[in-house]
Amino acid sequence: MYIGVDYYPEHWPRERWETDARLMKEAGFNVVRLAEFAWIDMEPREGQFDFVWLDDAIKVLARYDLDVILGTPTAVMPAWVAQKYPQTLRTKADGTQIVWGGRKHNCYSNIDYRRLSQRITRAMAEHFAQTPNVVGWQIDNEFGGEECHCRSCLAEFQTWLREKYGTLETLNQAWGNHFWGLKFTDWSQITIPDNATDRPWVMGNPSACLDWKRFITWQQARFQADQVKIIRAVCPGDFVTHNFMGLFPNLDYYAMAQGLDFVAWDNYPIWSDKPDIPYSASLAADLMRGLKRKNFMIMEQTAGPCGWEAFGRNPWPGEIRKIAYQQLAHGSDGQIWFRWRTCTVGREQYWHGLLGHDGKPLRRYQEAAQTTKEFRRLEPYLRGTTVVADVAILYDYDNLWSLEFQPGFTGNSLQAAVRRYYDALFRAGVNADIVNRNADLSKYKLVLAPDLSILPDETAGKLDAYVKNDGTLLVDCRTGIKDERNLCHARTLPGLLSPALGICIEEYSPLPADSPCQVTATDHLSGTYTAIQYTDWLTPESAAPQASYTGQWHLKPYAAVTRNTYGKGKGWYVGTVFKEPAFYDNLLAQLLKDADIRPVVTPPPGVEVSLRQAPNRRLLFLLNHTDEPKTVRVPEGKTELLTNQKTGDSVTLDRFGVAVLEL
Repeated sequence: MYIGVDYYPEHWPRERWETDARLMKEAGFNVVRLAEFAWIDMEPREGQFDFVWLDDAIKVLARYDLDVILGTPTAVMPAWVAQKYPQTLRTKADGTQIVWGGRKHNCYSNIDYRRLSQRITRAMAEHFAQTPNVVGWQIDNEFGGEECHCRSCLAEFQTWLREKYGTLETLNQAWGNHFWGLKFTDWSQITIPDNATDRPWVMGNPSACLDWKRFITWQQARFQADQVKIIRAVCPGDFVTHNFMGLFPNLDYYAMAQGLDFVAWDNYPIWSDKPDIPYSASLAADLMRGLKRKNFMIMEQTAGPCGWEAFGRNPWPGEIRKIAYQQLAHGSDGQIWFRWRTCTVGREQYWHGLLGHDGKPLRRYQEAAQTTKEFRRLEPYLRGTTVVADVAILYDYDNLWSLEFQPGFTGNSLQAAVRRYYDALFRAGVNADIVNRNADLSKYKLVLAPDLSILPDETAGKLDAYVKNDGTLLVDCRTGIKDERNLCHARTLPGLLSPALGICIEEYSPLPADSPCQVTATDHLSGTYTAIQYTDWLTPESAAPQASYTGQWHLKPYAAVTRNTYGKGKGWYVGTVFKEPAFYDNLLAQLLKDADIRPVVTPPPGVEVSLRQAPNRRLLFLLNHTDEPKTVRVPEGKTELLTNQKTGDSVTLDRFGVAVLEL
C-alpha cells in the first residue's frame, strides 16, 4: 500500500530536503509525488533539459526508502512557451485570449502544445526510466480546465463531427436542425455552441451542446493518451494514472479512465463550518472505483485547511484519520496527503499541508503518522479485497450534461437525484457501485436509475430484460424523455420501459416553490409526505399504486409512486421529488426487501458502514462522522483489527472514531 505526501522540493532550500525525507520515513510513508508543476525547472529554455535538481531530490528520498510518482508537468506551461507560441494559450468564449500566469491555460488542440508536451514527457521518461525508486506516473494534473474556443478547436470539432456523422444530412437530422431553420449546408458553417447555463436565452441547440461536451472529453482524453503511449513504451514497468476530481461534471471520467492502470483522485471533503456527514466523499469514491471496476488511489488527501483566497476550517482532531479511513473503506489502496508543507508563496499559501509554514511536525503530521501505522497493521487483511456491491446506481455523463442544458424543472440535476437515493443507502449501511449504462447489470440485485432522461433504445432493452430476469429496478422523474442524440422520443412516457414499470405518463408539471403537494403512501411506505419541484401524473396499468397525490385536486386521480411485477422482477417508479429524507429511507427499505438484500449492520445516524471483501475474508468498516460517541450493534465474537479484541453485541466509537471488524 502506497502512503505518503505530495512534495515540492523546488520550493525549499536543499539543506531542508534531508530533514523532510527523514520525517516522512518516521511517519511510515513510502511514496512521494513530485514535479507535476515543475516544467520550467526541467526545461528552463526550449529543448534544454535540466534534471539534476530532481535527480538529487529523488536520491535523498531513496536513502529513506521512499518511492516516487512523477507528474508530467503539462498543466502549467513555462513562460517561454506562451511567449514563443502564443496560440498555445486558451481562447475564451468571447474571442479574447487568456493571459499567461496561472495553470490550465493551454489549448488542447494546438499542435505546438501537443508537441512540446510530448517532448517533455519523453525526456522525463527516458531520463528516469532506470531510476529504481521511480515507480509510477501521474499524467498532467486535474484535467478539466475551461474550454478553448480558438480556430484550431473549432476546426477539430468540425472534423470530429464529420467523422462521427459522415454527412451533413445525417448531422442535421441528429441535431434536429430543421428547428428554427438551423440546417448546415457546409461543414465550415458549424460553430462552437454556446452552452453557458447561466444564460439560457442564448444557449445553443441542446444536441449540439451535448456533442460539444463529448468532443471536449475526446480532446483531453487524446492529450492524455499521447503521454500514456510514451510512458508505456519507455517505462513499461511503471504504472500510469491521473488524479481525477471526484464528482467534477465537465468530463466523462469513464472515457478518461480507459487507458490508465488505475484511477486516482483528489479528496477534499472539509468545507462546512463544522463536521458533517460527508456523503459526497463516499459517493465520489464509489464513482472512482466504478470507472474501471477496480480499487483506486487518493493522490491528494485533505491535510489541513483549504482555500485560495479565504481558507476553510482546520480539520478537528481525529478528522484527518477518519477522512482517510472513509476512502480506505470504499476501495482506496493508497493515499497521499496534499501537501507535505504549507507553501509560503503563490496562490496556495492558504492550502495547508501536514506541516505548517514553519515546517514543524505538529498535530496534523502526528495524526497522519498514526493513520499510516494503523494502515500498515491492516495491510495484510486488506490485500486482495474490494467493495462487492449488490446495488448499482446508473451515473451517465450524457444525462448529467443534458440536464445541465435543460433540467426540465427548476432544481433538477443528475447529481441531486442520485444523492437522494445514495444518501439513503448510506444511512441504511448498504454499499453501491456507481456505473454507466454500458455496465453488465446482471450481477446486481437492485439497480437505481434516477433522472434517466436520455434513454437509448439499447439501454431501455437492457433494463427491461434486467427486470424480467429477476432484477429490482427503480427509475423516477423524466425517465425516457430523450434518445442518445438529445432529441425527444416521439412516445408516451416512459416509452420502452412502460411494460416493465406498468405505467403510463401522459402529462406532467412542475410544482412552484410555494405550492408543494401532499402525498399519502399506503402499505409499507405508509405515511404522509411532501411532493416538491415536479410531478409526473402516473396512470397505473399493471402496476400497484404505493402513494397518491392528495394535496391538490387535479392530481388526486394519479399515483405518485408505483410498484410493478414484471416477469420475475419488480419495477418501481417515483414520479415526484420528496422533501423528506424519511421517504427515501422507507422506500429503500422496501427496495432492499424486494431485492433480498440484508445489511450486515444497520448504523445509527452519523455512522457509516462499508464492506471490503475477498473470496476468503470480509472486513467491516465502521466510521463515526460526528464529534460525539456512537454505539453500533455488530455481530458478536468478531475480531476488531485495530485493538485485536473480540466484539460483544455492540461497538462504541469515540468522536470521529473508526473500527474494522474481520467477519
